[in-house]
Amino acid sequence: MKRRKFLGNLAAGSGLVVLNPIYASHRKTNSKKFDNIIVEGRTLEADLVIIGGGTGGCATALGALRNGLTVIMTEETDWIGGQLTQQGVPPDEHKWINDFGATALYREFRKKVREYYRNNYPIKPELAENERFNPGNASVSEISHEPKISLRVLETMIDPYISAGKLVLLKETVALDASTKGNRVQSVRVKNLRSGEIRNLKGTYFADATELGDLLPMTGTEYVCGAEAKSDTGELHAAEIADPTNNQAFTVCFAMDYRPNEDWTIDKPEEYGFWRDYRPEMKKPWAGKLLELNYSNPRTLQPKNLGFDPRGNSLGEVLNLWNYRRILAKDNFKEGFLTGDITLVNYPQNDYFLGNVVDVSDEELKYHIDRAKQLSLSLLYWLQTEAPRANGGKGWPGIRLRPDVMGTTDGLAKYPYIREARRIKPLFRITEHHVGKAQRASIQGVTESEARAKDFGDSVGIGYYHIDLHPSSGGDNYIDFASLPFQIPLGALIPQRMENIFPVNKNIGTTHLTNGCYRLHPVEWSIGEAIGMFVPFLMETGSSPQKVYKDAAEVRKFQSLIRNQGVDTHWPYEKMKWD
Repeated sequence: MKRRKFLGNLAAGSGLVVLNPIYASHRKTNSKKFDNIIVEGRTLEADLVIIGGGTGGCATALGALRNGLTVIMTEETDWIGGQLTQQGVPPDEHKWINDFGATALYREFRKKVREYYRNNYPIKPELAENERFNPGNASVSEISHEPKISLRVLETMIDPYISAGKLVLLKETVALDASTKGNRVQSVRVKNLRSGEIRNLKGTYFADATELGDLLPMTGTEYVCGAEAKSDTGELHAAEIADPTNNQAFTVCFAMDYRPNEDWTIDKPEEYGFWRDYRPEMKKPWAGKLLELNYSNPRTLQPKNLGFDPRGNSLGEVLNLWNYRRILAKDNFKEGFLTGDITLVNYPQNDYFLGNVVDVSDEELKYHIDRAKQLSLSLLYWLQTEAPRANGGKGWPGIRLRPDVMGTTDGLAKYPYIREARRIKPLFRITEHHVGKAQRASIQGVTESEARAKDFGDSVGIGYYHIDLHPSSGGDNYIDFASLPFQIPLGALIPQRMENIFPVNKNIGTTHLTNGCYRLHPVEWSIGEAIGMFVPFLMETGSSPQKVYKDAAEVRKFQSLIRNQGVDTHWPYEKMKWD
């Protein structure tokens, strides 16, 4: 199956990290690992090949590299980092994130983001030493910041390994197809989007870090898509009828600032008339038109008012969307440094759900991405020209699109924010029984306040987010309900059959529902880092992942290894304050 490519605007620059011949080497005959990347013509070979350089891909690489492996990682755009960078999504995190509920490496990443601002930006002195400095003071995140800063921090974290010849990063590169033998992947053929050059990547192990799980069909790894039926999963909130084409909305994000008394109105988008008048048709009704300052309350589905004021003013009990995902707040910095805030637009109003993009043809994928871009530009134009103002006026022409923030020429993110992908058929599937608050309370025979998520004996990480499904291509409105602080079971990261390929993104063994709480930044990072450590563990033991999973003693050995490297496998309930 040919790997599709997104036709976004890519920044100039070489897409290939050129290999220095001094780093190329041959495998030691007495070692299971490579000393350095092997280069033979157009074939590169390493211990681990990661297809996709997003959040999970980067974490996988870092976990493997610090444990002595050689790694080849591809990235479809010219920015690594996934939802942290190229997709323009400030981290969605839980309230305990500063102390626990993520790996030590992820917290180090967050620390480095704050240090970058302290070292390079004129932060007000009274805020500069705040350990929890929030560049954007966003209501959705305690560390909302510019995508390019995440990029720079991630690059500083991987650069030493590139210099040492342990990591080869192939940017602007996509997978075309794969070669397998039995239950193992042998190689993946990739193409550079800029030069057209084709290379063959060989590895002992492979990781699928693509946003849509593209490596799964290429390698014959068994997978599922979309929504399962209640008769299959037994989940309290599952659909009555399965629909593999029913997937969550995706979003093409963009950044903007505000210049009072100036006019930055863009040309009217081609599809503006359609989107301005569009009323979503859903199984449970939407609040009204999509381009209005209201939406369906995710929990109740009742109409809920929203506000918008690019001056950052508080609008009382009504959420000011401008502050929602703000990434730079003017008031955090010395007087005169910023003329106004910068915010990222990932709103209900630019969620695209008019078509499914999982497991579809190249042509259908491109069609829906192009329409999603038109929706985002139409939202921008509507905010500039028609959004209602408190004084009775309409529109904010001083809103300015910020292409520089996104690293593109059209101002839109380099890559869509994908919420749902293909998912492996795993050794163990995570369902609502394991993490949903109401269903857990029923299973445990306790009140919801007393309920706890399933304790997994093979836990390789922890995370938390409520089960949050955005409107879907199958006509569902929001599905949003409470979950519990959960664990990441190793069995959900291991395919049923394939022995040397792992999912490290939103393609793990969840259901349509539980994907809604396992898809956020710190969880994706934890998944990737766990696999980055699991691969060297397997190489040392010489065992298959399926055999390790069935051997409780081996699982405990692996858990000891990852705990020693800063990974929590259980929540410290005694330290947690509960609502």
